[in-house]
Amino acid sequence: MTLKITKASDPITVERLNVVVYGPPGLGKSTLGFTASKPLLLDFDQGAHRAANRKDTVRPQSWGDVAGITAEDLAGYSTVVVDTAGRALDMLTADIIRGNPKMGRGGALTLQGYGDLKAKFVAWLKLLNGFGKDVVLIAHMDEQRNGDDVIERLDVQGGSKGEIYKAADAMGRLTLVGGKRLLNFSPSDTAFGKNPGQLDPVEIPHPDKSPDLLAGVIASIKTRLNKASEASLAEQARLQELRESFDGLEGVDAFNKKIAELSAAEPKVKGVLLAVGESKGFRFDKAAKKFTAQQAVA
Repeated sequence: MTLKITKASDPITVERLNVVVYGPPGLGKSTLGFTASKPLLLDFDQGAHRAANRKDTVRPQSWGDVAGITAEDLAGYSTVVVDTAGRALDMLTADIIRGNPKMGRGGALTLQGYGDLKAKFVAWLKLLNGFGKDVVLIAHMDEQRNGDDVIERLDVQGGSKGEIYKAADAMGRLTLVGGKRLLNFSPSDTAFGKNPGQLDPVEIPHPDKSPDLLAGVIASIKTRLNKASEASLAEQARLQELRESFDGLEGVDAFNKKIAELSAAEPKVKGVLLAVGESKGFRFDKAAKKFTAQQAVA
């Protein structure tokens, strides 16, 4: 099979995201999940009835209810909300032990069982990703103490926790600050986070005031990532034009004249000129701030 290569000049368009939202109980994680774009919530926690803005919901009774989910099942939906990832893994754990009792001991998974749990959950996430839907993984927060510091982590069992961290394009935690609920994607000394869109903390109002809040947040992250990709391509094109222009200079005097012309230019532009000059065999004298015809030292 021919290797499909994305050229440096080709944009990488972000069309779907995996977003993790975690936090302590009572801050409205499920309610926030329902503010995603055309959401279908998989209610592993059996708590969707407590959400203030409940929308279409699946209440799995066993892993088999969601294991074979299809594109047809998700037609008409843009976002799959897994509520919660920890309870989904608990249900998958029970399914694994039921299918192969040797994978468990005393109701808990063996080392081999944990390996199977991770592999099956990752495969299931990839299945959802393959449908082109945004996926929101909701998780409870697990507090761990390190001296006087409270460390915030996902309350998710086994090696699948690491896979969730790796699969997440964005990860935000719900917090209560000064009586206001905030969704913060930035990591801190005591909490995980992924903030590819460089978003400021987002205040979470009542869903009646902002029924599409999470949809807007996810759209904003995509827009910022795609703009960053476009800006990066434009910058690459600009620097390539400079390289080609500088490559047309003939002789050390032409390069030194160009150095004088670029005295006020940004360091990046000067760096391109120096690189091209040295590629032609000239040596740059930092003290004199000019090239000499002497061959560059290898």
